[in-house]
Amino acid sequence: MATSTCFLSVGISAISRRNLTVTSSSSVNNRPTRRFALSTAVGEVSITTTTTENTTPFPTNRQEEGADDNKYNSVAAPPSASHVYTEESPKKSLRDYFQEAMVLVKHRASGSDDDDVPRWFSPVECGPPSDNSPLLLYLPGIDGVGLGLIRQHHRLRKIFDVWCLHIPVKSRTPFQELVDIVEKTVRSENVRAPKRPIYLVGDSLGGCLALQVAARNPDIDILLILSNPTTSFGKSLLQTLIPILEVMPDKFQLPLPYILNLLSGDPSRKVTIDVVKGLILQQIFGLSPDLIAIPSILADVADILPKETLLWKLKLLRSASQQVNSYLHAVKAPTLIFSSGSDQLLPSEKEAKRLHSILPDCEIRNFAGSGHFLFLEDGIDMLTVIKASCFYRRGKQRDSITDFLPPTPSEFKKLYESNRWLITLMNPVMLSTLEDGKVVKGLAGLPSEGPVLYVGYHMLVGLELTPMISQALTERNILMRGLSHPMVFSKTKSGLLPDRPHFDSFRIMGAVPLSAFNFYRLLNLKSHVLLYPGGAREAFHRKGEEYKLFWPEQSEFIRMAARFGAKIVPFGVVGEDDITNLIYDYDDQMKNPYFRDQIDELRKETVNLRSPEDGEVANQDLHMPWITPKLPGRFYYYFGKPIQTAGMKEELKDKEKVQELYIHVKSEVERLIAYLKKKREEDPYRSIVARVPYQARNGFTSDVPTFDF
Repeated sequence: MATSTCFLSVGISAISRRNLTVTSSSSVNNRPTRRFALSTAVGEVSITTTTTENTTPFPTNRQEEGADDNKYNSVAAPPSASHVYTEESPKKSLRDYFQEAMVLVKHRASGSDDDDVPRWFSPVECGPPSDNSPLLLYLPGIDGVGLGLIRQHHRLRKIFDVWCLHIPVKSRTPFQELVDIVEKTVRSENVRAPKRPIYLVGDSLGGCLALQVAARNPDIDILLILSNPTTSFGKSLLQTLIPILEVMPDKFQLPLPYILNLLSGDPSRKVTIDVVKGLILQQIFGLSPDLIAIPSILADVADILPKETLLWKLKLLRSASQQVNSYLHAVKAPTLIFSSGSDQLLPSEKEAKRLHSILPDCEIRNFAGSGHFLFLEDGIDMLTVIKASCFYRRGKQRDSITDFLPPTPSEFKKLYESNRWLITLMNPVMLSTLEDGKVVKGLAGLPSEGPVLYVGYHMLVGLELTPMISQALTERNILMRGLSHPMVFSKTKSGLLPDRPHFDSFRIMGAVPLSAFNFYRLLNLKSHVLLYPGGAREAFHRKGEEYKLFWPEQSEFIRMAARFGAKIVPFGVVGEDDITNLIYDYDDQMKNPYFRDQIDELRKETVNLRSPEDGEVANQDLHMPWITPKLPGRFYYYFGKPIQTAGMKEELKDKEKVQELYIHVKSEVERLIAYLKKKREEDPYRSIVARVPYQARNGFTSDVPTFDF
């Protein structure tokens, strides 16, 4: 594969890094195949092809590229536990999709007689993959080009081995033969690396392919990602196009409103524009700004989907939908569905709900204003959704430690912006303690190197989390990984628990299911770990229990911290009573039969993490307290002096010494809370009424003063 290597080495922006050849079942033994690499550098198109005899349905050149068959059979160390990824390279646009698609289409159309054969290729910007990357097979939609993830490549490249299926314009491969092509590749790759998961990303028509392959291969570790699958074709207006196209003269290439609506979403976002020969494409066409910038758009679409190809594809969709619906009961693979709420071609939103009711392990992510070709739209980040859904893994089972992907700056910025209102309202004051005992404003006192264990008070419904984790990341580039209640990771098809998207930010920012094993592994990786001994009882406290700790009688974390020499940083937070009034708490709800029944149902859906304990700390019943807002005051955080446990492993084998240190940590948290409650009374800018004039004079990003310390 010298050609591919050449393109990589000179850094040319290219469509294809390598061609991974597959052939249909009818031609697998009697047809030579081509591998091709092509570049779309500005001002030139470079095509190099080689002809080889290849009778296998999967690549024979993997070893030539330095691949190790055994590398997928072990688990890699996770990314840095404390820091975020650097930002990825700029993603491509819809303009790039059409330009690169046309290079592929024209190249295949001008080739030899075998250019109707579907083939795999890997985009140059996607590789080579890193060790232990799962395989991602992209199965295209009605266009068949295979570049439907072009706006996602820049994010997918580091964590997946990306292969894309290209179905040439003149290909008339039946649906069942397409299924065979994908299935043979899946089986071959599974034999080569049996411990590596295989992701099938099915876009539109590709969704039917993915479902059928998964149904026929229940023993292979397949994960499905479906975007508006065409399993609902029988309920679509698209099927009415078939008789129209059959009688339409050849000179009328396309029913343009229908085709251009593939790229449209919310009608409110459509625009009116003058294009080719002064014609006006009204709002019905749904052109996006990217399309406006492409004068040859109509010709491009006609080349990708000429009339005869469109007619064939529509019949293919009809056949695919009919076949795959009879197989849905056999699909056992975990499934993540991307569903568009403004799909003009298919009832995708309703279809997602139908599939959710049939498939045993299925989750839906809805995009209200998006159209049919979801992955080509701006603002859609496939990888972020995968991470938020805990849908990424490198082995047979997902590992919340080794499979964690730290947030990128863009992900963190988006999460931060969505919570900026709370940070702005409460204008938090953060104090920390240096090694010499000096108290400073800011987080300079937090240890840079792990392992570090942060232990403190959990405010009502966790109000303190967003400002604290955000400040640690922005000021010190420290990612606090919280040991969280299992409900953050629960996935049920019905019940009273909040929908999974409600906790997306927790999972993206590194939350881990609370368990002794996960605690051990985080410390072993020298992570910055956030632990609340008071748990749900503290976060869902009752009236009059503000700032009261509900810790178990016996130590839970001291020995573990000492085992790894972790620094224990106690911290106190106050301010919940400056933003909320608790008006209807757990005790009130238990007196009401309706709410009592709801709490009983929630108890059945969740795990009681304190079942071995006695007393109030064991009362972990989940409920939603009723709160009303009040004129905002201010949040205050105080991180105490780090407590060293290095070298104390043997000493802390003594139960009494362990208990002594445990009580010391708890008393430190109580001392820090008491200090903040007292000192906030001296803060002239505690109230937002006082802060706003100061910020108006000095700028709203200015550092607002606080009490003397």
